[in-house]
Amino acid sequence: QVQLVESGGGLVQPGGSLRLSCAASARTLSNYVVGWFRQAPGKEREFVAAISWGGSSIYLAHSVKGRFTISRDDAKNTVYLQMNNLKPEDTAVYYCAADRFVAVTTTATTAYDYWGQGTQVTVSS
Repeated sequence: QVQLVESGGGLVQPGGSLRLSCAASARTLSNYVVGWFRQAPGKEREFVAAISWGGSSIYLAHSVKGRFTISRDDAKNTVYLQMNNLKPEDTAVYYCAADRFVAVTTTATTAYDYWGQGTQVTVSS
């Protein structure tokens, strides 16, 4: 069982930056692919980014390429989502998810076994 806890969300102005963290407890994240997803009110949960074991491979949704990046620090058992140049349309609850066997390019929510509780990101002036 992997327990995931997201943090780092908040209110930011358009053009601003936030860094989200996904920390694991009870088990190491080093053997898991970790993804970030987001869900805006009234919309389906959508894929944002994923990172492979060891961090050698990452995959980003087209809507966030050039603005977001994903990284991991296995020594800290944490995966990060750095979000720059935020836009109002980035407003959503952001979730991290983990799975041992999913491909990093998989965008389906059903492919991931473990989920955090989410952290709210609001981009507004």
